Amino acid sequence: NVHLRLVVMLMNPVLASAQRALAERGSNLIPSVNEPTIKAAATAKWDSRYAGAVPHDTAYYMKCVLGGAISCGSTHLAVTPLDVTKCNMQVNPGKYKGLISGMRLIIKEEGASAILKGWLPTLLGYSAQGMFKFGLYEYFKDLYSNLAGEEASKKYKGMIWLAGSASAEFFADMALCPMEMVKVKVQTSVAGTRPTEIGA
Repeated sequence: NVHLRLVVMLMNPVLASAQRALAERGSNLIPSVNEPTIKAAATAKWDSRYAGAVPHDTAYYMKCVLGGAISCGSTHLAVTPLDVTKCNMQVNPGKYKGLISGMRLIIKEEGASAILKGWLPTLLGYSAQGMFKFGLYEYFKDLYSNLAGEEASKKYKGMIWLAGSASAEFFADMALCPMEMVKVKVQTSVAGTRPTEIGA
């Protein structure tokens, strides 16, 4: 505050003289600098959403949501055959003794398409999880940073990001659970019985 007042005291006479000179030429391009204006600029509230190079507005959060859905949904869909085999090994370890041998046995008994059982709930469930995980992670990071303030958010960045990650994962896992239950049921049910008969 002392420095700001000093700047105001030093600059006002200079700018006032320049204004008078321009006024004589019919121009008034340089506004006067007053202390309230400088104070307002100096005390503008810090916002984590706009502290970086990319503003974290609604469009940014939606891009994170979309990116999460695409990345999580597609990667988990790609490993569906491994997931089918793994789930059957857990349910019937005596029959399915290994990953490769278990996959071969499933194909032999149920056909090649059997290793893709549960692809639809996998895609839906993990897309939902990715949406919440990516989107809410960025949201909670900004929320907790703003609650902590500029100085504390920089000092405890790691802890704030950890809290943001944990909060996002809490909601992401709740979004996943319904489809995860359906997925496991489809993947471990006897061929031809519900829900495997729906082809999902």
